[in-house]
Amino acid sequence: MAFSFATDKTHEHFRQNPLLIAYAIVFTGFWAYTGFHTPDLKNWWLENTLTFSAVILLVVFYRYYRFSDFSYTCMFLFMLLHTYGSQYTYAENPFGFWVQDQLNLERNHYDRLVHFSFGFLLAYPMHELFWRLTNMRPFFSYVLPVDLTVSLGAFYELMEWSVADVFFPAQGMAYLGTQGDVWDAQKDIAIALLGAILTMLAVGLTRKEKRPLPV
Repeated sequence: MAFSFATDKTHEHFRQNPLLIAYAIVFTGFWAYTGFHTPDLKNWWLENTLTFSAVILLVVFYRYYRFSDFSYTCMFLFMLLHTYGSQYTYAENPFGFWVQDQLNLERNHYDRLVHFSFGFLLAYPMHELFWRLTNMRPFFSYVLPVDLTVSLGAFYELMEWSVADVFFPAQGMAYLGTQGDVWDAQKDIAIALLGAILTMLAVGLTRKEKRPLPV
């Protein structure tokens, strides 16, 4: 099966899609690895509640709509980044420390990488849904992914604060990973917004296909 930006209207069975099979095997193996090698299993489980929810949603949704290969690739990459972050917490991520040392930065920016990737990698799958499955004006299929990125980013920050307050009342600041930055939540949302805007601009400037009829 060739890599494609197009969806398959026949909704081919998962077992007939070698790309998704490969992604499922790699992700399952990596997810298990992070769980067995995490220094904080409680945090790992909390972080992966989002992972479980996303996987269940994708499995259920596959029966009704199959994303393009490109969209699945974007989601796969983002989930790898998030799962790797859950192994340690974003603020204590080894790759982030390595980048910090190499670039002589003041803090571990792995959290910024994941938040940027949230907008940069997931805006296209959201756009694809609006582009292919609704009758809204094409303009809104570009704007709504940006709006959703901000809304979901803000919701995540609120949820993260709530979880920290309930489960880690004595270590809330460490769990949130603000690293002393009082504007950390706002910056996380802003950089996710930047990622979504860049993706939608790139798609809008390079799109050649005409909008298909809803399936």
